[in-house]
Amino acid sequence: MQSLIRYLLCLCATAMLIFSAGCDDSSDIDLHLAADAGMDALKAVVLSDTSVRSMARETAGFLDSRARIAPPDNPFARRLQKLTSPYLVYDGHKFNFQVYLTPEINAFALADGSIRIYSGLMEKMNDRELLFIIGHEMGHVIKRHSRQKIRLAYASRAIRKGVASLDNSAGIIARSSLGAFAEKLLNSTYSRKEEQEADDYGLAFLKNTGNSPWAAVSALLKLKNSAAAYTFLSTHPAPEKRAKRLAMQIENHPPG
Repeated sequence: MQSLIRYLLCLCATAMLIFSAGCDDSSDIDLHLAADAGMDALKAVVLSDTSVRSMARETAGFLDSRARIAPPDNPFARRLQKLTSPYLVYDGHKFNFQVYLTPEINAFALADGSIRIYSGLMEKMNDRELLFIIGHEMGHVIKRHSRQKIRLAYASRAIRKGVASLDNSAGIIARSSLGAFAEKLLNSTYSRKEEQEADDYGLAFLKNTGNSPWAAVSALLKLKNSAAAYTFLSTHPAPEKRAKRLAMQIENHPPG
């Protein structure tokens, strides 16, 4: 944790250097945006739970506005609603679920409980396997794994805004700060420990909801050939290694 804070403080200092460079000509500096960048850098270090959830809600709204969301009468939406309706409140957290209509094989969760499943992923999974994916994403929320990702995304946005405060072409490119924040958040990966914790939570979720835990293994094995391409899968270890670890857990602690 201390190393993370030191890293973020360095990013904060970098942001300040970026938008203080060239201050001899104040007409080239957007002081409001520069101050905003400084605030983002500070938030990256002292981010509260409330701020995490607020930023997650804002990010979810932005991503949803750019996605093709399955309407309620869509078969994918109906299937997801049927699977998730008992779990809108679960383990002390509130969740909301949507389907993005896209052939990509992906899913993600945000800290406010927003979980988005891509229709391409749904096509590959049976209901029990999909419940493992859902439980895995719920685990990231419940275990608060998004906090560090949002800290790093805030720090990245601070630097981007610092560049944007300069009245030049780089600044113009950098002004879409929320879009950059969302992109940074989605493209960043969880640590090995966090992925294992989410896998374990997904496995326990299957057991607790009366489903076969082996669905977790089959779900991960179905994903192994897609591991290089998508955010949900671009983590370590590889899906087949994750499947093997869960299989050993099931064999050592068989249900019943």
